[in-house]
Amino acid sequence: MTRPVQTIWLLVLALSLHGADVWIRVNQLGYTPASMKVAVVGSSAPLTDQAFEVINVLTGLVVYTGKVSPDRGAYASFNHVHRLDFSGLSDPGLFYIKLSESQSSPFQIGAELYAGAADFLLNYMRQQRCGYNPFLQDSCHTRDGFIVDHPEFDSTYLDVTGGWHDASDYLQYATTSANATYQMLFAYEQNPHAFGDVYQANGDPGANGVPDILDEARWGLEWMDKMYPEPDLMFNQIADDRDHTKFTLPTLDSVDYGKGRERPVYPVTGKPQGLGKYKNRSTGVSSTAGKYASAFALGADLLKSFDPEFSSRIGQKAMMAYSYALSDLGVNQTASNRAPYFYEEDNYVDDLELAAAQLSVLSGDVKYLEDAATWGRQEMVTPWMLENAARHYQWYPFVNLGHVKIAQLSQGKSRDEFVAYLKSGIDAVQARAQENGFLMGVPYIWCSNNLVAAILTQVRLYEDLTGDRQYAELEAAMRDWLLGVNPWGTSMIIGFPEYGDTPVDPHAAQTAVFGLELPGGLIDGPVYTSIFESLRGLRIVNGDEYSRFQSDLCVYHDDYGDYSTNEPTMDGTASLSYYFSSLAPADPPGPKIAVQTYKGAIVRGDVDKKEIFLVFTGHKYAEGGKLIRKILKKHNIKAHFFFTGDFYRNRAFKGIIKGLKRDGHYLGAHSDKHLLYASWENRDSLLVSRDEFIEDLRNNYGEMARFGITPEDAPLFLPPYEWYNESISKWTGELGLTLINYSQGTRSTADYTTPDLGERYLSSDMIYDSIMDYEVNSEYGLNGFILLLHIGTHPDRSDKFFNKLDAMLLALESKGYRFSLLSEKFF
Repeated sequence: MTRPVQTIWLLVLALSLHGADVWIRVNQLGYTPASMKVAVVGSSAPLTDQAFEVINVLTGLVVYTGKVSPDRGAYASFNHVHRLDFSGLSDPGLFYIKLSESQSSPFQIGAELYAGAADFLLNYMRQQRCGYNPFLQDSCHTRDGFIVDHPEFDSTYLDVTGGWHDASDYLQYATTSANATYQMLFAYEQNPHAFGDVYQANGDPGANGVPDILDEARWGLEWMDKMYPEPDLMFNQIADDRDHTKFTLPTLDSVDYGKGRERPVYPVTGKPQGLGKYKNRSTGVSSTAGKYASAFALGADLLKSFDPEFSSRIGQKAMMAYSYALSDLGVNQTASNRAPYFYEEDNYVDDLELAAAQLSVLSGDVKYLEDAATWGRQEMVTPWMLENAARHYQWYPFVNLGHVKIAQLSQGKSRDEFVAYLKSGIDAVQARAQENGFLMGVPYIWCSNNLVAAILTQVRLYEDLTGDRQYAELEAAMRDWLLGVNPWGTSMIIGFPEYGDTPVDPHAAQTAVFGLELPGGLIDGPVYTSIFESLRGLRIVNGDEYSRFQSDLCVYHDDYGDYSTNEPTMDGTASLSYYFSSLAPADPPGPKIAVQTYKGAIVRGDVDKKEIFLVFTGHKYAEGGKLIRKILKKHNIKAHFFFTGDFYRNRAFKGIIKGLKRDGHYLGAHSDKHLLYASWENRDSLLVSRDEFIEDLRNNYGEMARFGITPEDAPLFLPPYEWYNESISKWTGELGLTLINYSQGTRSTADYTTPDLGERYLSSDMIYDSIMDYEVNSEYGLNGFILLLHIGTHPDRSDKFFNKLDAMLLALESKGYRFSLLSEKFF
């Protein structure tokens, strides 16, 4: 696996600053305008009081200056760590930080950065589906399974196909699956506005009237329904570590557990369990049964309007599961066989607390809420928050949403009590975070990124409950850690952000053996070096591109041979869905009036208003400029003129540009060299890279600056050839600009055609008639229409349409149309 060359350069190249090697780490997705914005610098020598600059990529102008923070001391691979706070910058756009001769990778500031982020995570959840797998367009493990370790039903077949594979092996655990299911349901409950509907229930593309996150959560609920067939018969796990014999796709999985393609299904017994050399230390059923109860209860509540029958069934099972959890208090761990690794969960009162709190909502019975408080007082802080070490999944889930539920449902002292518990956990992490310049307050135990997601969730919910923002810096540091502000300078989410440095060689057969990408997966994350060196079977296969940033403290490897740091996890990915959804804009910025869009560009205004937006483009020719300007002045109309960089730098056009600017017309960008950005034959096939696009547009705005036109003056961009795709729209937005295009329906854009084009040539009369015919015969006439013409054409066209401009304007004005500027109406 290889990563983009430009990303490698930005990631690992150390530049000299007064004799120091310097690395600048930024959130590669970017920052929302109101958020705290801090980059972290690692260096070989102290940089205290050095000045840094934030520079706009589009204009090359310095937009913010600041001072490097005092030295925070050595951490991980760096001798010195400093923080660069530029929270005072809130303008949208694409920027980079410059510190003497060193500079960061580009980052965006924008209000919509997290729009769709939570849905992006669901890509990985769909990839992990067992049974029908939409990612592979095939089915797997359809013969699961046969019951083991049960005195009455041993070897009996049980249909438990479904759910998700736990990670890059194909075991399935009720404990992680139930938690993942609850986490997704909770994310939707708290932030329903953040989720879209573009996939069917089976995971194939296509809307079905149900938010995709509920479809995904239901996939888990349906599997859990199968795994809990009777009040006192609950199953905990499918398969065991005998699965670890082959690195292949789930559809090709040929592990034989003694019954062909069937896999063993382990019941919840509440006793030490394991069919081979190793056994777990289970003491009861509460931890697993409590997770079943909370997921069933919340699922029943959220799905009742979508499927009342299913909702009723799992609601009843929620009650049953809670009763079962109380029947044998203790923890139920996962079962191993040939290896000593299993999920060593040691706590269960948090599961009972959440289950009881959720049942109080479902049933309306306050007794459940009282039970929840009783359980919650037995574990006031999730233990990992107080510790620097833990066994694998020793305290799970990693965040106590039971405390949150009780606080949301209570008033007075009870509410204050459980809010205080949340605060105590955050304070413990905060205290540890103050010990290093990255503000990393999470221990580097296995799946450390899950802990980062957990503290982010807890901080965000505490802030929502109290309005207390004292942990804003901790939240920003933990958020940014996942997205590149870490010693390795990489995002911890596969494929996110799209143009960042993200894992490309995860511990997954789909990628390592079959070359398939797994977007959306949150990887395990760094571990203590001592843990890495103690684990069996680890090896670096494809080289360590982060070798400079490994340390005696912790390591991370983007290599499929390292299952301890670079394996994507299903439950970790699901657990991040709440936090990302909490950052999604409730009211997206942009046009505040009705507009039509296509592939991300505005293509028409409000069809209920008799308003036209007149647009002229120019690249090589401008012979119509004087007449057009005269006619517009006669009609007191302001129009838009989108010119290429070549047009702006052409001395012959200097006068017309200045005249249009004096008249108050909108002057905008149309690319520098009139490049074709996308293939005519395949619109989604790009002909320019992101860097080439940015450079082209930067040069266009550079020429506009000579006429005193800034991006703030000209936020609308019309693509060359009026041809673009969603990538071009996205890149335009990253620069703080808005892509527009003309409205379809008339032949106005053919005013450039010449007679030698044969049937493609249209006379001015034909163009005029097409405009008037459309006005009469279309449903909305020219309401909201973006009407595009050219300021000049090739000399071979003698029939210039701008000679008909006056007559066209008179005719349309007589029909009640007025002409407006897009920039004034939309922004």
